Amino acid sequence: MKIKKISLVALSIVALTTLAACGSKNANHTSSHQKNKTTIVVASDGSTKPFEYADGQGNLTGYDIEVAKAVFAKLPQYNVKFQTVDFSGITPGITSGRYQMGANDFGWTKERAQSFNFSSPISKSNDAVAVKKGHYTDLASLAGKSTIGNPASNYSKEIESWNQAHPNQKIMINFASDQTSINTRLNQIESGKIDFMLYDKISLTQAIKEQGFDDLKVQSINDTTGDPAHDGYEYFIFGQDKTGQQLKKDVDAQLKKLQADGTLKQLSKKYLGGNFVPDASLFN
Repeated sequence: MKIKKISLVALSIVALTTLAACGSKNANHTSSHQKNKTTIVVASDGSTKPFEYADGQGNLTGYDIEVAKAVFAKLPQYNVKFQTVDFSGITPGITSGRYQMGANDFGWTKERAQSFNFSSPISKSNDAVAVKKGHYTDLASLAGKSTIGNPASNYSKEIESWNQAHPNQKIMINFASDQTSINTRLNQIESGKIDFMLYDKISLTQAIKEQGFDDLKVQSINDTTGDPAHDGYEYFIFGQDKTGQQLKKDVDAQLKKLQADGTLKQLSKKYLGGNFVPDASLFN
């Protein structure tokens, strides 16, 4: 009996040692697997509804965010983190390497294209103005009217470029901080402090409807990016370094699949209120 007990104890020790070794091996495998992943920080201002915003529980969501999540769900080689930052800090952060990707309803501009890689387009809208009165079709028709804008946005840059090229038809623009919401600017239109807000049609239409700005209307404006191939399209942006180039390649491959299987259409209807997904021919 004593010998039997000793044998059982010995077997137990061997078993525990084996399990510990297996556990250590699995832990090392997991650790090694995690180390092999590339960490990607996706930057967003979290305040450009319906593209990116905080839901009722404070979680970052919106069309751009959910598309990004769907993309990286198919890219296990990346460890993805989402970070909320001021809009004006996104592009400098990508340039410095602090962030690797921007998801913030980014439009294409010549200036941005010199410093950043763009994904395949993920939505198609167009420039528009929210106004209380009047009828406008292009920037020329807005000459002499007043607005406020974010100095880092492509909409503000469009107006600045217009003013430089047309000194006798200037649009009056004052600049606000990143924290100045769409609703604040719509309130200023309704109260008569400014005449219009230039933005994308999807966001303006949803904001006016959700917040009950019944006196305001949305009018489409001819796009002025200087490149008709990009007018109205929205993109993810990446750096132009080696990481950014590979990330663009991997993201574009998944976007093409998500367009083909209907995922982008489903997310567009849920968050944007309709099918604003670009044609399949634009997904590389």
